[in-house]
Amino acid sequence: MRTPFVIRFFTATSKTGWMALAVFAAITLLLLPLLHLYVPPDSPLHVSGYVIAVGGKIMCYAIVAVAMDLIWGYAGILSLGHGVFFALGGYAFGQYLMRQIGRDGAYHADLPDFMVFLDWKALPWYWFGSDSFGLALFKVVAIPGLLALVFGFFAFRSRIKGVYFSIITQAMTYAFMLLFFRNETGFGGNNGFTDFKRIAGLPITAPEMRVVLFGLSALVLMLTLLLGRYLITSKFGRVLTAIRDAESRVMFIGYNPLHYKLFIWTLSAMLCGIAGALYVPQVGIINPGEMSPANSIEIAIWVAVGGRATLVGPVIGAAIVNLSKSYFTQAFPDYWLFFLGALFVIVTLYLPDGVVGLWKRLRRKAVTP
Repeated sequence: MRTPFVIRFFTATSKTGWMALAVFAAITLLLLPLLHLYVPPDSPLHVSGYVIAVGGKIMCYAIVAVAMDLIWGYAGILSLGHGVFFALGGYAFGQYLMRQIGRDGAYHADLPDFMVFLDWKALPWYWFGSDSFGLALFKVVAIPGLLALVFGFFAFRSRIKGVYFSIITQAMTYAFMLLFFRNETGFGGNNGFTDFKRIAGLPITAPEMRVVLFGLSALVLMLTLLLGRYLITSKFGRVLTAIRDAESRVMFIGYNPLHYKLFIWTLSAMLCGIAGALYVPQVGIINPGEMSPANSIEIAIWVAVGGRATLVGPVIGAAIVNLSKSYFTQAFPDYWLFFLGALFVIVTLYLPDGVVGLWKRLRRKAVTP
């Protein structure tokens, strides 16, 4: 009798992996929120709002890194345009946040302040339903997913891959960045969306809301890792890695790579949209700068630093790079990009499998007599 896949999935996941996930859940869903909400600020055990905000932001980045690993690490598709999916998810939820401001803006009008400033008389058609929380959540997933589906269908059907695919994805995100910078597009131009007040009627800056967003970021990250594990341990995942290693042979034995690549590409974009929606209320702003090609390149660096095709590696890479960025941009603001470039060069030359690969090699050496 064939073993059910769910049983095989849980068996394939190591005890260490489940233990690490349980510890992560306990820390992010219980310990840190309790220390932030119930421990007095003057106590050494108190977790500040800054730590919660930075932690939530890094977990959003980690979701994007795992999404990138699914297409680059397991499908061999290097995207340099994933920043656009992240930003579109942020803008989709940002529309809702802007409508939640109501008449509390600088102009005390029903329209967002930037529209009043530009003498807009009514909301454009693509802002329809932006005051609905449920519709906003739908758009967060649907808009990046639809763009990825259409873009991926034509790209993969034309068998564009390798460096050529990377270039056109970078061109896509650059085009969207230029579009969103224009004031007449109705997305706030250079300033984007900011000055958010509330979510579902609750103050967005309240400690309780901050903790809820932090916890949601942790929960979505864990679910993303489990979803990724589910996919790569399935028949779908085996076919996907076969496409990565020898696409022509996969076609020869009767599989159509288009369907597999299009599915994982679209799913990856949707995960980025969810991460963007969680990111915006925690950071307090979304602007076209999130679509810059440099941001998309940095996503690839997170995956490379942590380790491709490992799932947990991109999470580690996103944490290392962004914590380093927080430090170096304060200590050496003029030299941060040099540090980032040097980190990428070192990883490429000496750690081709990333931090996770280095850890595995060290463990093998320790076990081998």
